[in-house]
Amino acid sequence: MSGHSKWATIKHKKAAADARRGKAFTKLIREITIAARVGGGDPDSNPRLRSAVQAAKAENMPNENIDRAIQRGTGQLEGEHYEEVVFEGYGPGGVGMLIEVVTTNRNRVVSEIRHVMSKNGGNLAETGAVGWMFTRKGDLYVPKEQADEDKLLAVALDAGAEDLRDDGSSWEVLTPPESFDKVREALQAAGVQPSSAQVGWVAQNYIKLTGTAAQQMLRLVEALEDHDDVQHVFANFDIDEKEMQAAVGAG
Repeated sequence: MSGHSKWATIKHKKAAADARRGKAFTKLIREITIAARVGGGDPDSNPRLRSAVQAAKAENMPNENIDRAIQRGTGQLEGEHYEEVVFEGYGPGGVGMLIEVVTTNRNRVVSEIRHVMSKNGGNLAETGAVGWMFTRKGDLYVPKEQADEDKLLAVALDAGAEDLRDDGSSWEVLTPPESFDKVREALQAAGVQPSSAQVGWVAQNYIKLTGTAAQQMLRLVEALEDHDDVQHVFANFDIDEKEMQAAVGAG
């Protein structure tokens, strides 16, 4: 179980829709702006921007918001200058963590992330200490009621996916980053709608957590994701889905 993705799916089901959408808009606008700055403002020739725009539309972000974010990225409109930073660290039980941040103030955010980590049983690590545990991949989750294994294998592998994993109530489809868009589009064309889809960092191995360590790990991830500057959290924990559901209920 790839931990962070499963937890995000379960947690979002309990979140207040309006509050979650407001925070999601902020993070998506930053991602669109960065993507446009790095790769240009045309989604057709900029895969990162294309994915960000699709994610924004999935959250029902108005087109004018998307257009303004692209124009800020390309310099057509004035706006704040964002910097991308990836922090590495450890959570409870020695879980490896990658924390992707987009910020206007690197010094401030370092201090704030360190505080959140230490408060919740984690600590920041040196660059390179954790990154080797993860590989950049397209990562899509498909609820099992959407498709059976044979259908998914036929559609996903033909479109360029490299692996299909059984993740409890969902299938996890893994792709090379360059095949992510093609696989997602193939699934959607076949009537299969992933519950989550992103290019991110997928762990090579996972650490099983239970009980207090599991609950502390989930609190740490949630605290980090609630930080305005944190875009994504990736972690190699394996926590039983029932424990995740219990954490949602307790929250």
